[in-house]
Amino acid sequence: MEQAINVQSLAQKRRTYFKHPGSLIVFLLTWLAALLTMGVLVFLIGYILIKGVPFLTPDLFKLEYNSDNVSMLPALINTLLMTLLALLIAGPLGIFAAIYMVEYAKKGNKVVGVVRVTAETLSGIPSIVYGLFGALFFVTFLHLRLSLISGALTVAIMVLPTILRTTEEALIAVPASFREGSFGLGAGKLRTVFRIVLPSAVPGILSGVILATGRIVGETAALIYTAGTTAKLPKNLLSSTRTLSVHMYMLSGEGFHTDQAFATAVILLILVIVINLISNLLASRLTAKGIQK
Repeated sequence: MEQAINVQSLAQKRRTYFKHPGSLIVFLLTWLAALLTMGVLVFLIGYILIKGVPFLTPDLFKLEYNSDNVSMLPALINTLLMTLLALLIAGPLGIFAAIYMVEYAKKGNKVVGVVRVTAETLSGIPSIVYGLFGALFFVTFLHLRLSLISGALTVAIMVLPTILRTTEEALIAVPASFREGSFGLGAGKLRTVFRIVLPSAVPGILSGVILATGRIVGETAALIYTAGTTAKLPKNLLSSTRTLSVHMYMLSGEGFHTDQAFATAVILLILVIVINLISNLLASRLTAKGIQK
């Protein structure tokens, strides 16, 4: 029965495509774009794995970097520290700003309109501009030097618009009936926002955090000008650091350790995939807990 229905629906779709050639063209272009995207992704991942996996040696995971082992472990730890610090700065600011814009600000508020336009504008600024700003403001004007905190503050400003806009869209997508039902049961505004609205918007919020994390992990230009290129573990927030992406750039730029640069790219790829898996798992669990409550 189900097979017959499926065959009938396919036949109807074919008749629709033949009656409207424009629909057929759009359909074919959509599938072509999807296949092209998947093909490029598979090619890039396969190329990186083929070129990098054979050179993943124990020397690359030693705690101390030198010109012989070109270890990536300090850069890996620095990347995790940079990402965590930047998200601790940008995450609360972006999420709470979005909560105010959606839940508390009045409709037609001019400040909210200015913030939205500013966030969209900042999202399109190249990272090299953020790097120059960070170098002039944090490194030079505030005398923070080339350091972990300078890099974290710079990339935090860079990803703040992404977190803010995605959180705002996630909150807007929560049905108004959820809020009305909570108010009808006697819950206040604050309880409604944190116990009803936010759990429902968690997947959308985490998608913004994932995008921000990916940009931080893959950032090179801004961090060269603000965090530096020292391949050592930071002693404090004012120590110069080198992230994985900067490490890979430096190795490929020197031309003597291209194979190790590909091996670094493999670890960077695995890191991004693991972060995405953990974020998706966390989002599903938080959503399930919110539904149970």
